Amino acid sequence: MAAKSIIKSGQALLAEPFMLDPYFKRAVVLLCEHHDQGSIGFVLNKTIDMKVNDLMQDFPNFDAEVYYGGPVQTDTLHYIHNLGDLLEESIKVSPGVWWGGNFDKLKFLINADLMKPENIRFFVGYSGWSGGQLDDEMETGSWVAAPMDANYLFKSEPTGLWSQIMYDKGDLFEIISDMPEQMTWN
Repeated sequence: MAAKSIIKSGQALLAEPFMLDPYFKRAVVLLCEHHDQGSIGFVLNKTIDMKVNDLMQDFPNFDAEVYYGGPVQTDTLHYIHNLGDLLEESIKVSPGVWWGGNFDKLKFLINADLMKPENIRFFVGYSGWSGGQLDDEMETGSWVAAPMDANYLFKSEPTGLWSQIMYDKGDLFEIISDMPEQMTWN
């Protein structure tokens, strides 16, 4: 019988250092939903060369980057923010981190200058797993679970996020955090 999953909503998932899948190589995924029916998360450290206004015509002028959330439904836009209940219908994922919320209220908050680009991250697509799939990937060592900190999302530089969270886990993970992305023989 398989061991009970150690992962839960609100955690960060770090791709193991040698993962070759181009979608998830050195990825940090915020797991927003995890249950028996499946899992949903967003890649936090893969930027795309696009601003939110490049994607939507009927949206307030807002200088916010768009990130690659994952390979599922790349024609959808999602957002994670730190405004909590100020954005109605948001789902609390972890301390200081909320997912989604009322889209019309989001536009209102932006127009009222209550939502700043540093308060929100937009994602094209998402990362999804069917029921039991993520647990299986954890058992085979594809992912390393880590505590999520809102500062990772809103204060850290995305390009160094994988190494930062690995280092913050301590012990052996500190050593892994320094591994170069491309290993070559001398």
